[in-house]
Amino acid sequence: MRPEPGATDEAAAPDGGTREGTDDDTDGAAGTGRAPGRRARRRARVPRLRPFGLRTRLVLAFLLVAAVGCGTTAALTYRAARNAILEQTQNTAVSAFRDQVDPLVLSLPVDPRQLGDVLRGIAKQGKPRPWRVYAEYGSLRMSSTDRPTSSVITPELRARAQAGAYTPHSSFQRVVKNGTPYLTIAVPAVFRTHVDKGTAQPTGLVFYAVMELDDEEANIEAMVTAARDGALPALAVALIPALIASRGVLRPVRELRRAAHSMGRGRLDTRIHAKGSDELADLARTFNESAAELERSVTELRNAEARARRFASDVSHELRTPLAGMLAVTEVLDEDAGSLDSDTARAVRLISAETGKLAVLVEDLMEISRFDARAAELHTDEVDAADCVRKTLQNRHWTDPAQVVPYLEDGIRARLDPRRFDVVVANLVGNALRHGAAPVTVRLYAEGDELVTEVADRGPGIDPEVLPHVFDRFYKADRARTRSAGSGLGLAITLENVRLHGGTVRAANVPGGGAVFTVRMPR
Repeated sequence: MRPEPGATDEAAAPDGGTREGTDDDTDGAAGTGRAPGRRARRRARVPRLRPFGLRTRLVLAFLLVAAVGCGTTAALTYRAARNAILEQTQNTAVSAFRDQVDPLVLSLPVDPRQLGDVLRGIAKQGKPRPWRVYAEYGSLRMSSTDRPTSSVITPELRARAQAGAYTPHSSFQRVVKNGTPYLTIAVPAVFRTHVDKGTAQPTGLVFYAVMELDDEEANIEAMVTAARDGALPALAVALIPALIASRGVLRPVRELRRAAHSMGRGRLDTRIHAKGSDELADLARTFNESAAELERSVTELRNAEARARRFASDVSHELRTPLAGMLAVTEVLDEDAGSLDSDTARAVRLISAETGKLAVLVEDLMEISRFDARAAELHTDEVDAADCVRKTLQNRHWTDPAQVVPYLEDGIRARLDPRRFDVVVANLVGNALRHGAAPVTVRLYAEGDELVTEVADRGPGIDPEVLPHVFDRFYKADRARTRSAGSGLGLAITLENVRLHGGTVRAANVPGGGAVFTVRMPR
């Protein structure tokens, strides 16, 4: 037998224990709810829920709260209704059975024939439905049915009934046997004297009533089914406010994403319309303040950069005229240096050399200014790339095989700006001769739709820490070196010219020693 949780102060294990008590006990059982696992079909007008997205998490959280609320409400309602149904039934049955037993007047010892008639009479008066009534007196066992005893009556209930045999005390117990719930009641019969009817004497006779609780169990199951069936449409209805709430939360988030994307594209005047006083509105206002500060800072930086470019361009233009005169004078002085004394001749040659470097620096600054101002233009023509490289080397007198060794693939036609391609090759070869070691190898070949130019030297190579900065303007690998044979802008101008052609230039070290610069430009 498995007793159903009853209205007593004693709990038992589900493998055969019981719960039993007296008239004033209450039932403490609780029910459970089950949340649905069916996914709602999404209509076309409903925004798509991305897996593990913010909208999905908000909707799931909303549904989880709704499910917990429905389950909690159903469990509390089930518990209260179950207790009320069972308590009403057991109170009615216990009271009716006690009212039937208390007035009985039996002569002792008990007459079995008389006791049988009494049991059948009590069974007919059962409330709220008929009982099966049993009586135990010593070794005597009788009932209102064909079977003298009942297996539903537990030893625990018999012990409680025997313990209360000296007082008009009734005990009850709810028991489940073979899946059927029963209510069992025990009331001991007492003998009252004619002199003092308030004094009860034990008789040893105990009456038991057994009543099935199928109707009450059916009512309880109906409540569970109603609660379960009501939870499904409740969760379906909760999906609508969940989507509405998530849309209200995600609208400012989407606006913030669009604004951030717009700012990432350079539109620093992007702002978000902030309304309300919640956290999202505060976030929008904070974004607007940050965007305004960023716009102000970037505007100041752009203005400063424009002023710097304009300054370099203006200075370069202003220096060109006096430098042209200085170069003419130094050329005359160079011609007459042989007729001067040694100290004066050394000074004249030094001034001539430094004036030439200054002229190169001014020209490089003007070229960089054109790149910065986006004023540099390509004047392309279809040329033989190998001929262009040969002309570059010949014009600068780099024809000595001990200095430069060309490996040029003839017949490669490419659409280039010859002047800018000449600058690229000349800057790379000149850089290799100044900072590397001869002989410098120049390779030209085609690779697919690309024209590849490689310039390698036999020097010590480039420090790995310097490699990322070799194309920076005025960058010096040796911080202690304050003077340079070049302007410090040659590789930067090379990079800008290659980019103007839509190509790339990369610096690396050769495993056997030396540095190599690789230029790739579309043909």
